[in-house]
Amino acid sequence: MCRPPTSAEKAPLQTSSREVIVAALLDKDALPTKKEIREAIPAHCFEHSVPKALGHVVRDGLVIAAFAGLAYLAGLKTSGLGLYDLVGWSVYAFFQGSALTGWWVLAHECGHGGFSQYTWLNDAVGWVLHSALLVPYFSWQYSHAKHHAKTNHLMDGESHNPNSKTDVHEAGYVTLASVIGEEAFAGFQLITHLLLGWPLYLLTNATGGRRLYNGDAIGSKTLDHFRPSSALFPPSWKRRVAISAVGIFLAVAAIAAASWRFGPTAVFLWYGAPYLWTNCWLVLYTWLQHTSPDVPHYGDAEWTWVRGALCTIDRPYAELFGFFDSMHHHIGSTHVCHHLFSNLPCYNAVEATKHLKAYLAPKGLYNYDPRGTIAATWDCAMRCHYVEDVTGVQYPKSIFQLVDAKKTK
Repeated sequence: MCRPPTSAEKAPLQTSSREVIVAALLDKDALPTKKEIREAIPAHCFEHSVPKALGHVVRDGLVIAAFAGLAYLAGLKTSGLGLYDLVGWSVYAFFQGSALTGWWVLAHECGHGGFSQYTWLNDAVGWVLHSALLVPYFSWQYSHAKHHAKTNHLMDGESHNPNSKTDVHEAGYVTLASVIGEEAFAGFQLITHLLLGWPLYLLTNATGGRRLYNGDAIGSKTLDHFRPSSALFPPSWKRRVAISAVGIFLAVAAIAAASWRFGPTAVFLWYGAPYLWTNCWLVLYTWLQHTSPDVPHYGDAEWTWVRGALCTIDRPYAELFGFFDSMHHHIGSTHVCHHLFSNLPCYNAVEATKHLKAYLAPKGLYNYDPRGTIAATWDCAMRCHYVEDVTGVQYPKSIFQLVDAKKTK
């Protein structure tokens, strides 16, 4: 049987004095407009600054260089590894991957136009940083824009679009869950999301929208982020997708050359393992900022842009005295603001969030989960597996409700 959630797991999101996502209860026309919400934020928060933007790139680069320098000074070996080396490289991989996530976030800001007021500078910085982290910059810019344009839309939403009850039955997840049990299935969720999720998304658009950009059914089409001919993109994006692919080719060529010169083990230890942690962080943010048993997803008839954006969650990421939140440019603790105004510079987002919260919280429209990152992640892995249907207002449920129903038949 599915065990009842603990008191910590049952704790609702902090939505002012309410215990539900108010945006799902109010009539769509009763929600504030984007213009009304924007007026609550001082105009200077929307102003870009090239020195600030480039300063953040330099800051992250210095931290990345510092972690690499510490690993070098620690005398970690790349062959004949002993216990000291294994522990040292593991610590290095985690912290370096966390630092590289800072660059990843800045490239993501470039794609939104939140880095600077200059498109050419945004695209130049974003293409270089994302290519270095094996992200097809323009390709992902397109699909991520769909994520913002259709947040929590069950048909068109991008990334972490939940499986339906039919989906989990057809994929065999209900049978798997019944065989391996609750905790093991949560572990399976963690592996598929945090380790495999990002490459699968880039290669197959896994957890992406249920229909194409033009509203057509996906059918047997292959949706990847690398081919200009991929059905994921409209014809007008072919040139930009090709430029993205060139960036990936150059990065892979550099990795291959380094492996030839220094050996594949050395390249994996210095770059590959941190890269996996960076992937983990980026998937974690998108997963946690939009997934909770309290957070609804909407079918065509119920979704509106404001409704979807207001179903975003801010989380503290306060571990290690706020190192991760600061290193990642507060992308998780200011995510509500980011979804409402994606071109607002990240270096102004903390101040903007204070004003946004002051406006939304009295209306019960500001969602905040104060729990630590590990607790929140485990809760999602344990309790958010599917939705009943792709119409109406749907809340994530535990797959063990289906396991229990199957047992009682």
